[in-house]
Amino acid sequence: MGFGLVVRFVARDETAARAFDGLAREALEGIRAEEPGTLVYVNHTVPEEPLVRVFYELYADRQAFEEHERQPHVRRFLEERGQYLESFEATFLDEIDGKRPAARTV
Repeated sequence: MGFGLVVRFVARDETAARAFDGLAREALEGIRAEEPGTLVYVNHTVPEEPLVRVFYELYADRQAFEEHERQPHVRRFLEERGQYLESFEATFLDEIDGKRPAARTV
């Protein structure tokens, strides 16, 4: 079954929000290229809250998430994000049922 999380980030200011977005974009390059078990990884803005970013992440399973966390591009993101943030909150999710992306074939 799938494993996911939602993370809400609050940037310190608009400059920090832009820098955070750049850091996230760099991580996404590696995620797209090197993580077949990461099914969805999306950074969202929140209308009327310009300093807030919400990530939605869906993995094939818990092991795929753990592999994601070990990747160098993710380690860099996790180590550097704090300088841009006022706060963040993560909510972990275990899938019950739903429609999800089809598994990629290589």
